[in-house]
Amino acid sequence: MQKPPVQTIACLLICCPDRPGIVAGVSMFFFQLGANILDASQHSTDPREGLFFMRMEIQLDIADRAGLEQSFQEKVATPLAMEWQLHYSDQRKKMAIMVSSYDHCLMELLWRWRNGELEADIPVVISNHTKLEKECTLLDIPFHYLPVDAGNKAEQEQAAISLLEQHQVDFTVLARYMQILSPRFVELYPQRIINIHHSFLPAFAGARPYLNAYTRGVKLIGATAHYVTNELDEGPIIEQDVARVSHKHSVDDLVMLGRDIERQVLTRAVKAHIENRVIVHGNKTIIF
Repeated sequence: MQKPPVQTIACLLICCPDRPGIVAGVSMFFFQLGANILDASQHSTDPREGLFFMRMEIQLDIADRAGLEQSFQEKVATPLAMEWQLHYSDQRKKMAIMVSSYDHCLMELLWRWRNGELEADIPVVISNHTKLEKECTLLDIPFHYLPVDAGNKAEQEQAAISLLEQHQVDFTVLARYMQILSPRFVELYPQRIINIHHSFLPAFAGARPYLNAYTRGVKLIGATAHYVTNELDEGPIIEQDVARVSHKHSVDDLVMLGRDIERQVLTRAVKAHIENRVIVHGNKTIIF
């Protein structure tokens, strides 16, 4: 027996060579299904020779999602040489968090999540320290302590991967996780690991950015949320922000100001990812 249609909101992300008729073709496809387009945003790098990006929210009643996606591929995507993703509002993303001993980014994410601002599930928190276990268990979030040293790094990474797979995690947030992930780990989850770096990249990549910023005498400090790649702190940037500083600020002042920026930047990046507002192209992002 065929399942009855279920009303849902789908989010379509597309990238293809720019040409006339893309919006018309996509819109007509969903119009013929009786769907209602709720929101649409688009960007072209060059109307004649560039790439076309679009995010569209569609309200539709359909039970056969696999059939819908196959039909879209055949009728729209293939003729337009289109890369595309379709996400459904009733399929909440599962977000893992990896953290060390700094608590500010984790606590911000947990507070926003508890208040319904991050519409995702958190099935697991992984840490190489025990300091933040209580904060997670109070919210009934499973906390796993995986201490890392030079001799067990590969073993503990495999344990973390097993946890991510066990919980069928969609993406992972490094909320000041002070370990560099191996190339194998990163390659398993392309564009699915979000890191917060405590500087306004590309300035002061790597370790001790606040001390380096103080030594250099900068007038702006910032934070950067980006997808993790095997090039340290070089992945596609999702969100950034800055604060003005002066010669009167000490290193401790920069750290205090920076942590506030880190919390806000990471939250905005995670929210954009959850809401399917990010398209990655090469080492750049288009944020709708």
